[in-house]
Formats: sequence, structure tokens, C-alpha cells
Amino acid sequence: MSNLGSIAVVALLIVPASTALALIGLSSYRIGARLNIGAAFITLLAAVTLFGVRPEANLYLRVDDFNIYLIALNNLVSFTTSIFSAGYIAHELETGRLTPNYLRFYHAMYQALLFAMNLAFLANNIGLMWVAIELATLVTVLMVGIYRTQAALEAAWKYFILGSLGIALALFGTILVYLAAQPVMGEGLPAMAWDQLLEHAARFDPALLNLAFIFLLLGYGTKAGLFPLHAWLPDAHAEGPTPISAVLSGLLLNVALYAVLRFKMLMNANPAALTPGPLLVGVGLASLLFAALMIYRRGDIKRLFAYSSIEHMGIMTFAFGMGGPLANFAGLLHMTMHSLTKSAIFFTVGHISQAKGTQRISTIRGLTATHPALGWGLVAGVVAIVGMPPFGVFMSEFLIVSSTFARQPLLALLLVLGLLLAFGTLLWRLHGMAFGESRGANTPVHASLLPMLTHLGLVLMAGIWLPEPLVAWFQHVAVLLG
Repeated sequence: MSNLGSIAVVALLIVPASTALALIGLSSYRIGARLNIGAAFITLLAAVTLFGVRPEANLYLRVDDFNIYLIALNNLVSFTTSIFSAGYIAHELETGRLTPNYLRFYHAMYQALLFAMNLAFLANNIGLMWVAIELATLVTVLMVGIYRTQAALEAAWKYFILGSLGIALALFGTILVYLAAQPVMGEGLPAMAWDQLLEHAARFDPALLNLAFIFLLLGYGTKAGLFPLHAWLPDAHAEGPTPISAVLSGLLLNVALYAVLRFKMLMNANPAALTPGPLLVGVGLASLLFAALMIYRRGDIKRLFAYSSIEHMGIMTFAFGMGGPLANFAGLLHMTMHSLTKSAIFFTVGHISQAKGTQRISTIRGLTATHPALGWGLVAGVVAIVGMPPFGVFMSEFLIVSSTFARQPLLALLLVLGLLLAFGTLLWRLHGMAFGESRGANTPVHASLLPMLTHLGLVLMAGIWLPEPLVAWFQHVAVLLG
């Protein structure tokens, strides 16, 4: 049975990597789109297989209770996004925004990104995890600039510069962790294996660990879009293809936060090291409040939801900073709900921008009348993401707020203030876009609604009923996170 688990892990890496190479030389767009969907489906099946059989960990790769559901979530959203991408990119080809050569590049880079994210989640070696996140950064930089407009190239360069700064800080932090481990564990790969690091972390030099965590939080926090190192995120969302916005917001930010949480567990295992919770609470609360204020001034629909992503990454970071079984449970639930909801919103926004020929909010009006399916899809997505019942985001935010009120009432008030600001602004923006008097173009769009409906259906179900195995996993991992 462990052999089947090993095959599944290999498939999670080899399938997207080999598909990326194959897509580079494939000239037919239709075949490329189908191959992209097929490869994403195979990796999803491989991810699901790991629930039944797990391979033994080695010095490079590991499947454990923490990453297994995140691997499944990653591949589920990647699969549904590939379905959405097929219709979206076909329209971009028809309108001349992308050429066949760029489409080959796009599909190849999509699979390369899936490979990098799977590798980051599976990595047991902290250096290998850093390499995977760096690869994901480079791939997304190329995809953000794929339209080759001045704005897109500027966004790609900003992402590259800030991403390089962040990943350099993360590399320095990773080296410091290795240096802290070396006197205890000796030289070589065991001193970089996360499971062995966790086992011996209590004996590491706390001063080195403290310094390492600061650099790791700054480095991977940049990748997670946390304030004040978030500046690349709105531009990347606004100028890149919308499927990449869905993957960036729904998945790649999770990968970076996952890395931070791994190192948080190391810090918790050393009683002499600083407590990482207050740092995470401070950064998370600052990100939430800043993004909630900035949402109000956005005139571009994709930038609007980019700042919403910063807001929600702040909420997750805050929850994990508070720590404890309930707050960690709520943070994990929120991570899942945000991935599904925000990607569904970007699916809808992508087709709306194609129908209206613009991303300007002032021109997007009366969608429920002109494009009912897209308009009501946007309504459902925004209602879900602002935390209104009966959607799952309401449950996760309620748990975060209630657990904070029980422990830190003043922090809870600031948390609620940020949530209310974002709530009011997003609903205000939604009203005009969905129900205002129609403006601008009303081009018919032949969109696949299945990805959007699937995600919103899952988020609705989570708000009403969570499967017992999922609850048990959240509870177990919440304890592990401390």
C-alpha cells in the first residue's frame, strides 16, 4: 500500500512537470487546453489517493497530517481553474490579446506552477521548500507579464523585484535555521529535514532561531501578501490573466503561509525561543486594517479583490498568531474557505471583464439584468467572502472573533472594525455592479459556470455541514500548530 502512496507522490510531481514540457511544443490550442485539464485531473486523483495510503517520509518529501488536506485543496482548485481557463483563454485568443505561441507558453507555465506548489507542500527539506516557492515565484512573474502591455510588464517587474527581496530574506532565514540545527544534529541533509528539525528543536540556539523566524516571516510574508510587503499583489492581479489571479489568491498565498506555519511549529518546540504568536497577530491585524481601508478606494475590480485577499491573509495570520485549538481550527477553516470563495469570485470576474471589455468598476453596472448568471454568481461570491451566513466564511470568521473576544477583547474590537470596514465597502461596490443601471458593452460570453458553481456549492455546504473527517483533521492539526 505504501508503494501506491509513493506512486501518488511521484505523480503529483512528474505529471505536471512532464506535461509542462510537452505543452511547450504543442501548437494546437484546443489540444493544449484539454491536456492541461487532463493533467490537473490526474494530479487531483493522486492527491485524493494519499488519504487512503501514505508513503514513508524521507529526507526530501513527506506527507503528514498537516499538508495532506492542503495538497488536496491545491489540486482541486488547480483542476477547476484549468476548466475555467480553457474558456477564458479561448476568448483572449479570439480577441487577439494572446497569440497561439503565448497560449502554448501559458499552458506550460500553468503546469510548471502546479508542479512548484505541489513540491512546496510535499517538501520535507526546508531548502527544497524554498526552491519550490522560488520556482513558483518565477513562473508567476512570467505569467503576470504575458499580455506584454506596459502595465503588465511593470507589474511583472514589481513582482519580480519584491518577490526576489522576499525570497532572499527567506533564504537567509532558512540558512540560520540550518546553522541553529548544525551543533545539535551535525552537518548534512538531516539538519534540513523538517520532521527531524522538529524533533530536536528544543535544543537549538534560541537566539539563532529568533533571528531566523524574523527573516522567514518577512520573506514568506512577502509571498503571502502581508502588509507592508504586499505592494506586488494588486498589480499582479490587475494585469495578469484572471486564471492566474485565481491561483495566486486561492493557492499561492496559502503556500507561503504554510511555510510560515511550519517554522512557527519549530519556534513553539523551543521553550527558550520567542513566542511567534504576537508577531503574527500584529502583522495579521495590520494587514487586515490596511486592506480594509484600501478596498474603499479601488476603481479596478481585480484590484478590489486583490486587496480583499490581503485582508483575508491578515485574518488567517491573526488567527494562527492567537493560537490555541479553537483559533487554529478557525484559521485552517478560513484558509480553505477563502481559497474556494476567492477563486470562484475571480472565475466570475474574469468573464465579467470580458463581457464588459473593462475592469473599471464604474463601467460594470447592472450585471444581474445583462448577464444574470455572472451577476448572481458575483453576488453569491461577495456575500460569501464578506462573511454572511450561511456560507462557510461566516463560520470561520465567527470562530476567530469569538475566540479572540474570550482572550483579548481589545484585539477583538480592532478585528471586528476591520471586518466591518471590508464588509461595508464590498457590499457597496457590489450593489452598483450587480443592480445599477447598465453601462458600457454587453458582449455575450460563453462561460463555463461549473467551476464557479462547484466552489460556491462547497463553501455553502461548509457553512451548513462539515464532514466529520474534515472536522477531525482541522482539530488534530490545530493542536499540532500550538
